[in-house]
Amino acid sequence: MDYLTIKQVSEKWGIGERRINELCKEGRIPGAQKFGNTWAIPFDAVKPDDKRIKSGRYVKSE
Repeated sequence: MDYLTIKQVSEKWGIGERRINELCKEGRIPGAQKFGNTWAIPFDAVKPDDKRIKSGRYVKSE
C-alpha cells in the first residue's frame, strides 16, 4: 500500500497541513498511521466531511 505525507495530502485536498494533522489525531482519516513524529496517510484515503460550525453561531440540538 502506498502512503502519502501530510504535506502531499495537503496539496491534494487543498487544506492546511495543521488541519490534516488534527484529522489524523481525531481518527477521522481511516488507515492513517503514525510513525515517530510523522503521519502516513493511505494514497486512496478520502477527505472527511468538515463538521466544524461555519455559520458563526452554535446551534444546540435537543
